[in-house]
Amino acid sequence: MSLHQTSPHDDETGKKLGMWLFLYTEIILFGGLFVLYAVYLTVHTEDFVEGGKQLDRLFGLANTVILLISSFAVAASITAVQKSQKGVALGSLAASLLCGLIFLINKYFEWGHKFEIGLYPNSERLLDGPTGQNIFFGLYYVITGLHGIHIVIGMTVLAVAMAYVQAGKITPTRFALLENAGLYWHLVDLIWIFIFPLFYLII
Repeated sequence: MSLHQTSPHDDETGKKLGMWLFLYTEIILFGGLFVLYAVYLTVHTEDFVEGGKQLDRLFGLANTVILLISSFAVAASITAVQKSQKGVALGSLAASLLCGLIFLINKYFEWGHKFEIGLYPNSERLLDGPTGQNIFFGLYYVITGLHGIHIVIGMTVLAVAMAYVQAGKITPTRFALLENAGLYWHLVDLIWIFIFPLFYLII
């Protein structure tokens, strides 16, 4: 092999390293938002607690369970590919996509209800109330909205990986795309694990 040639293994390793670097930037993004949340929580503790009481914990818990199931399904798809179980891999990816869709539907109804009762940034209800609650819901919509965008991106990447599995382009020896898609999806799930207690379980 010449000096200018690379092995498939090197290519797979490079893709994984690139994904980890990208995930690091995502951690910085959400980490910064969580720090901002912590600062305002310190200043407006009582208002944040009252704001949290107006969120539906059942929706939050349901979405947490849904994302945990989806993460398991993605991990199962990678294992299935490594074992040449194409059908199982496709089924697991389909399950993860379904979980992502259910999560977004739940969030749509949750947001819709909050808008109906006037719980959104700078609404008359919040402007007439404590400043801290307006800030709380502002952060709530920014952070959960950004997370929702990441869910959509993750579902798109998983769908592409699923198409590659179906086409036979992802194999037991070449599955970097699927593995990277899984890493991204796991990070999105992990971020929600932090969002859930910050907003829904604050006491």
